[in-house]
Amino acid sequence: MAPHSVVGHDIPFHGEGMRIGLLGGSFNPPHAAHRAISLFALKRLRLDRVWWLVSPGNPLKDYSNLHDLAERAAAARDMADDPRIDVTCLETVIGTRYTVDTISYLRKRCSGAHFVWIMGADNLAQFHRWENWQRIAAEVPIAVIDRSQMGLRGLAGTAAQALARYRIPERDARSLADRLPPAWTFLTGLKLSLSSTRLRNPDGSWKT
Repeated sequence: MAPHSVVGHDIPFHGEGMRIGLLGGSFNPPHAAHRAISLFALKRLRLDRVWWLVSPGNPLKDYSNLHDLAERAAAARDMADDPRIDVTCLETVIGTRYTVDTISYLRKRCSGAHFVWIMGADNLAQFHRWENWQRIAAEVPIAVIDRSQMGLRGLAGTAAQALARYRIPERDARSLADRLPPAWTFLTGLKLSLSSTRLRNPDGSWKT
């Protein structure tokens, strides 16, 4: 087992056979929807933990309003407020901004864990723009959480159509972490429209 990280730059606590959800993002700022998605995934996917991977910066987004990494990580820990949610900045140590590299690193270092990548339906709609997205789907099961009006757009997108034959029914979501990828499911029932963009002022500061 790996030791629990104090500074949040290392791999969080994990053990053989643990079912761990990975929720990546800039968390600029972290908000209630991040926590709600995590708790929803813990229950629906029968996970042991969810790791929030606070990114140095999303390659598909504007960096100009990105707050300091330590500030975002500290705010994320305050928002998570659950012993099953770990916040880590390990991508800074890995030296990458790409999800595919993060997943490859974790699968090598935590070979006994069962990972599931968690994303919102808004991310599914643009998943085909991610670096080596097909490889991501081939390396880790994916859980897509329906969010507001983005569900239909996500399911009609390039990636969802390309991976359609690997989609498992929502009723079987509890087994997702144990399945060999590619495998993904679309979870409904959590309707949240909150986003980090809406919680930032025009100058990039966080709304209070």
